[in-house]
Amino acid sequence: MAENGVNMDISGFLRSSWQGILLSVVIAVPSWVLVKSIDGLEVVGAPIIAIVAGMVVSILWKRHDCIKKGTSFTSKYVLQFSVVLLGFGLNLSVIGRVGLDSLPIIVSTISTSLIVAYALYRIIRTPAKTTTLVGIGSSICGGSAIAAAAPVIKADNDEIAQSIAVIFFFNVVAAIIFPTLGQMLGMSDEGFALFAGTAINDTSSVTAAASTWDAIHGTGSAVLDQATIVKLTRTLFIIPIVLVLSYITLKKEPSSDGHGRNIRRAFPMFILYFILASVITTVCTSVLTGDALETANGVFSSLKQVSAFLIVVAMAAIGLNTNLVELVKTGGKPLTIGFFCWVSIAAVSLLMQHIMGFW
Repeated sequence: MAENGVNMDISGFLRSSWQGILLSVVIAVPSWVLVKSIDGLEVVGAPIIAIVAGMVVSILWKRHDCIKKGTSFTSKYVLQFSVVLLGFGLNLSVIGRVGLDSLPIIVSTISTSLIVAYALYRIIRTPAKTTTLVGIGSSICGGSAIAAAAPVIKADNDEIAQSIAVIFFFNVVAAIIFPTLGQMLGMSDEGFALFAGTAINDTSSVTAAASTWDAIHGTGSAVLDQATIVKLTRTLFIIPIVLVLSYITLKKEPSSDGHGRNIRRAFPMFILYFILASVITTVCTSVLTGDALETANGVFSSLKQVSAFLIVVAMAAIGLNTNLVELVKTGGKPLTIGFFCWVSIAAVSLLMQHIMGFW
């Protein structure tokens, strides 16, 4: 009897949700293919293309009720699952060996971005959740950090879309101007790798800027490899940031039973699975050798690609649930937050490098 109930629940969910889920996938696929097919488009990134496409389709689509349940599921649970799979791209032993040198710079830039975002929230009364998402996205790892933080603070689709759009804009600017800025400042290869890895928030833009530097200076992939490790080290800060956010959010909520807060709700379980995925990757790549190691690396690489694609699917769903007109009307303050966070991160990164003797 219970089994029949479960089957009916699943069947009912699929009947009410398949259209929204399918439409999100239909938008995500061409967004993903475009970025993979056209050189230079990776700077923009498939997630932002999917959000914009979703918003355009939302304007044209007249039957919003039939896709609402599916897009809501996709924008929440598929997004969380993509964060879990992101853990398979993190080898903690490599980060520990190479990324520790950049740790003081990373901590300084993250702290600066969060302080600047909070100051702007207090001074010019920027929206709290959007401010939080932009501050975290700017300081850690762009869309992935926003994907991890949004469910915890219960951000709505408009707030997520607006934050992603702000991060995207400054990603593109950084990827274009940072290699030239680095040359003007006379930065070393190591210095620019640290600069790109700590001052650009999205992996695709870090890759674009570092690859441009390698091409200009004929350094093979040396700067790209180091910048990527620095960037992955930053990604680990998703864990403490999200846990702190979950605690703050829980404190603001009334107790569910009147006898103390539900501690279990304070811990976002998908972050635990993200940690487990990272540990599995680390252990497997440490103990396996030969063909087994090659197979494991192939599996982990595939899971990382699936994670990236699912983020695009979730962003398409968020776009479908976003009011484009309202987004444009309220975009001034989020852009202000993004600008000051971006500039402060770049400045602190350069200052810390100078203090530590990297540049």
